[in-house]
Amino acid sequence: MDTSAAGAEAGADAGSDAGSDGGSALVVGAGVGGLATAIGLRRAGWTVTVLERRAAPERYGTAFGIHPTAQSALDRLGLGAALRERAVPYRDARIRRPDGRVLAALPLERIERKAGRPELLVSRPHLIDALLAELDRLGGTDIAYGCPYDPGAPGGADLLVGADGINSAVRAARFGAASAPRELAEAAWIGIAGFETGVYGETWGRGRFFGMTPVEPGRTNWYATVPGATTARELRAAFADWHDPIPRVLADTDPQTWIRYPMRHLHPALPSFTRTAGHGPVALVGDAAHAMTLNLGQGACTALLDAEALARAVAAHGPGGLPAALRAYDGERRRSAQRVALGSRTLHRFMTARRPALRDALVGLLPS
Repeated sequence: MDTSAAGAEAGADAGSDAGSDGGSALVVGAGVGGLATAIGLRRAGWTVTVLERRAAPERYGTAFGIHPTAQSALDRLGLGAALRERAVPYRDARIRRPDGRVLAALPLERIERKAGRPELLVSRPHLIDALLAELDRLGGTDIAYGCPYDPGAPGGADLLVGADGINSAVRAARFGAASAPRELAEAAWIGIAGFETGVYGETWGRGRFFGMTPVEPGRTNWYATVPGATTARELRAAFADWHDPIPRVLADTDPQTWIRYPMRHLHPALPSFTRTAGHGPVALVGDAAHAMTLNLGQGACTALLDAEALARAVAAHGPGGLPAALRAYDGERRRSAQRVALGSRTLHRFMTARRPALRDALVGLLPS
């Protein structure tokens, strides 16, 4: 990363407090939550080191939905313009049955009216690149790729931040094993088709669902779950008789680019996202703190809100006030994030009902 005086001065010119007047932080994980946390701490004047077990930035993945509240967090981190440069608005999406009949509209218009801005969709690689570019511009951050977190290594940083995902090594080492990943029966599949469908939203069937969103011109982001499907052939077969364009989307997407991962969430909920006793202050952000199913599409949003809230609390209390800062962060974020995680799990059970007649009747009462 750029650690030059010019890089630090560029951050100061943009209204950042980046410098060396704060404390020092070790952030574990260079995903969305970790990079956003590093940016917030740098803007608060902290020196930051990021450890990432992977050998290089991961630019895989499809689209992130960014709710207006998370957009505001990115604005406060100085990244709003970079987000809007490549993001697309998410509007006019419907919940459908496998035969194509519309059951209801997703509440996107209501969200936009209330917030004064639309839900946005942005490709994961673009968001990661924007976060890395901002860190480079601010200077003062070292990202060590290929360096997993070692809980036995000597400390030294004033604050440890676990942003290392659902299998968080920081959580395991500092919070114990009481809260751990739990698998659901289904696996999630995601991919990007090379054409715009113009048909967006989700289709709910018996024990399975298929979603489509815009992501960028000429492409469509899709995601799906099917119990027991382990191959591209099985996934295509599971949706072969569903409404157009679902079969075409799967036929158009090269299976080599599909991503499949087990649906998991963190259970039970953590009693706190922070610790101050033992080996020093530590905070968890993102999936390390509250990993959730994909059904509400809020994983990236909650990670960004965590990151911005943690950095804001640290900036308000200073290096000498970390216990108070961590209490403030936990008080602001834990219950909110855990409500979202619970809502996502509840929606997953509802969406994948094995007897969908009642579910469809209830959804049909919503505005369409």
